[in-house]
This record gives sequence, structure tokens and C-alpha cells, in this order.
Amino acid sequence: MRHGKKINHLGRTASHRKAMLSNMACSLILHKRINTTVAKAKALRVYIEPLLTKSKEDTTHNRRTVFSYLQDKEAVTELFRTIAPKIAERNGGYTRIIKTGFRLGDAADMAMIELVDFNELYNPKAEEKKTTRRSRKPAAKKEAAPVAETSTEETTEASTEE
Repeated sequence: MRHGKKINHLGRTASHRKAMLSNMACSLILHKRINTTVAKAKALRVYIEPLLTKSKEDTTHNRRTVFSYLQDKEAVTELFRTIAPKIAERNGGYTRIIKTGFRLGDAADMAMIELVDFNELYNPKAEEKKTTRRSRKPAAKKEAAPVAETSTEETTEASTEE
């Protein structure tokens, strides 16, 4: 039975699990995606999403709270400077877990966990800007062509006057 089992202990002591999740969270913040096992990725998602929510509001208290979890100044700076502005409009779901198959040595189920807003392939906002419902008119090209003709006529007139 799993009565009262809220977290996956990942076969580690509490201090080892806390240090491992802290290191994995720092790597995810710095590199924007990491490869790990599915169980660790799911545990990391529960660990890092509240930190990403706290980073939306840049206060000294939130920075100190996040630093107590991460223990890495570069990761905290990266989180509050580059990641927080990108996730400001998002209400949750900052990470994505994609299963990648099985590890060769022990056949462990592997996954890639990444920050959603930093993946350009799955970002739907970039695709929306490219498409339009109407066709574009090539009016700008037609206006550019007569300007070029007048300048060549002026140069030929100037050369004949000399």
C-alpha cells in the first residue's frame, strides 16, 4: 500500500536526495534541458516548478528563498534575469518531460526534461507570427523599382551634360 507516500524517495537518503535535486535544478536552469531517468525527471519537476513561480517576482526574499534551495549564485542569477521574464505570462507548466527510450546499460526508462519557453521547435508563438489569413501585396517592391530607374536616368543626364 502507498498510504501517505507523497514523494518518490529515489532510493536515497533525505540529504542525498536534496543535494541531487538541487544539482539537477541548477543544471536545468543553466542548460535549459537535461537527460535523466523518468523518475528523477518527475521528482525534479515537483522540485523546480515552485522555484520558477517564485522567480516571477524579483524580490530579495524570493531570491534568498530560491538560493536556499539551489545553493548556486550563477543559477539564481540566470533564473531571475533570463528565465523569469520569459515565463512571466505563463500560469504554470514551465517544464516538459519527453521520454527518450531506454538506457543501454540497465534498460532504465530515460527522459529529457526541458524548460517549455526555451524550446524553439515546440514554441507555437513563433509559428503564429509567420502565418497570415490574407496574402501579402508586393507593393513595396513596385515602389522600389521606379526610384532606381530615376536615379539611373539622372546619372546618365549628368554625364551627358559634362
